[in-house]
Amino acid sequence: MKNRLLLLLLLLTGFKPLFGQNNFNIRSGLMPQLAPFYHGVASGDPLSNRVIIWTRITPDSPTQPGELLTLNWRVSTDVAMNNIVATGTTNTSSLRDYTVKVDVTGLNPKTCYFYDFSYGGVNSLIGRMKTAPETAADSVRFAIVSCSDYENGYFNAYASIVERNDVDAVLHLGDYFYEYVASAGVDGRLAEPSNEIISISDYRSRYSHYRLDEDLRNIHQQYAFITVWDDHESANNAWKNGAENHTEGTEGSWTTRKASAKQAYFEWMPIRELNSDTSIYRKISYGNLLNLYMLDTRLEGREVQLAATDQQTNNPDRTMLGIDQYNWLANELGNSTAQWNIIGQQVMMAPLKAFGVVLNTDQWDGYPAERTKLYNHVLDNNIQNLVVLTGDIHTSWANDLPFAGYNSSTGAGSVGVEYVITSVTSSSSPIGFPSSVISAANPHIKWSDLSKKGYLVLDINQQRVQGDYWFCENITTHSTTVSLGNKFYVNSGERFLRNSSTVSSRNHSNCEQAPMIDPTINVSELNNELVWIGAYPNPFEKEITVQYNAATQGKIKVKVISQEGKLLQTIDYLTLEGLNYLKINGENLNSGTYQIQITDSKSNKLMRIVKL
Repeated sequence: MKNRLLLLLLLLTGFKPLFGQNNFNIRSGLMPQLAPFYHGVASGDPLSNRVIIWTRITPDSPTQPGELLTLNWRVSTDVAMNNIVATGTTNTSSLRDYTVKVDVTGLNPKTCYFYDFSYGGVNSLIGRMKTAPETAADSVRFAIVSCSDYENGYFNAYASIVERNDVDAVLHLGDYFYEYVASAGVDGRLAEPSNEIISISDYRSRYSHYRLDEDLRNIHQQYAFITVWDDHESANNAWKNGAENHTEGTEGSWTTRKASAKQAYFEWMPIRELNSDTSIYRKISYGNLLNLYMLDTRLEGREVQLAATDQQTNNPDRTMLGIDQYNWLANELGNSTAQWNIIGQQVMMAPLKAFGVVLNTDQWDGYPAERTKLYNHVLDNNIQNLVVLTGDIHTSWANDLPFAGYNSSTGAGSVGVEYVITSVTSSSSPIGFPSSVISAANPHIKWSDLSKKGYLVLDINQQRVQGDYWFCENITTHSTTVSLGNKFYVNSGERFLRNSSTVSSRNHSNCEQAPMIDPTINVSELNNELVWIGAYPNPFEKEITVQYNAATQGKIKVKVISQEGKLLQTIDYLTLEGLNYLKINGENLNSGTYQIQITDSKSNKLMRIVKL
């Protein structure tokens, strides 16, 4: 990574400075073979007859705000894209940050498919996806991940999952990125933009930055994702009406910030959108084998977190899910005919105490009445084979879900089981007690690891569900080496975990992988041209952020030009190699249309912006 550089800022006399630029280490640049699809492709929410496919384009020439750009897409049963089974066209614009999502229908169940997009006669990467079974299913395998902090290390867990090539889909349980101010991390990895992300332009820029990571791009290319957000996709310790990391007033309104976070999430993630509803709780079925219930324990209905000693913590009306989401889940569980009922959600459901004191009220421990209500519903309705998948706390846990009369020796009194998945990279906060002390105080916790990073492979068949915890060798260098941390299973008809003597394995071959880009390609092969990435938001009121890629470090000239061709300002920069951004303060500009022109010794790029 590059050292910090001082930026030269030469302003013309009489003008208030319009621009600000990052002066910290930046990531490697764009891959030329991917143009204009620099962010790759992705798929998500696979059903038996349909899957979402996603991409983003980076137009070479400026567009009017809202001007529609038309792309073609196609789906094939072979990686060579010869046996095309579905095609179509779709539109995008700056209003969606040039992102594209298509819900491809009419597909066959339990089938491997390949897809791509084209724009301006250029094809994107080919992506791979697999539909869910419709009725009978012998087995399904998921990779489960959570909490991926770009700055804290390399996404080696993603690289390992791609390399192993033996799962049907990837479940991401939230904290896909982090909203904090950029801070120098492992190997100089720094997030973009530099500020804490608050506005729609900030959230879009942060997604753009993450999605240019080669390991994240590759895992999206090879697997369909099933995702939910946690708190950091908006702000730390979020709840429906606020967040610990949001200051009302100085950081604007929470309502606006939450709406911006949701909008960017739906633009950049391959999640199925349900008309105008911004809820994300939903069911995805894999035949008669399992129903997967993806929950929102953050923004949908959660009431504010309270201290463990607050008497209102035990209020019987206190909710984490909200009334509508709880009723939906209870109804779905009560009507389920699937062999397994699997809940994908954010925070630990099993209790976690030390010396009788709750350690974290952000978890279900802070909402005990609703947890008890859910447990009673499961037991009163004889709902079998409940498995909970959890992220959030950057550590690994294997838990029974204890209720009245729980016996840790026999598992009697357990409602179901819980696999808590460690982070991809995010740092582990010290709990203050070793694993042995935690297990002694919480006998329903069968095992924990409080430091290692990695992922879980969840293997499901008619007889049992098994979770294998895989840990990365390190996250400080790029590596796909992993080791087995532990393995636990639950038998069908039982409600407690057992330690497994063997690692689960795929009992049939997986789909052929889609071809990936060689990561050794250097940014200098971008024909030494500047590349626009985007401008957020456009139109804008006060400030707009412009992203661009420079093939080399060097001098550039930035101009602000009116619609009539009048030069309003010229600024000289020493730009950095790779991704850069300019923050433009437009308070001194009148309402209207302008051109931002960036010129270096070999290229000249224009971006049209509109001041409201």
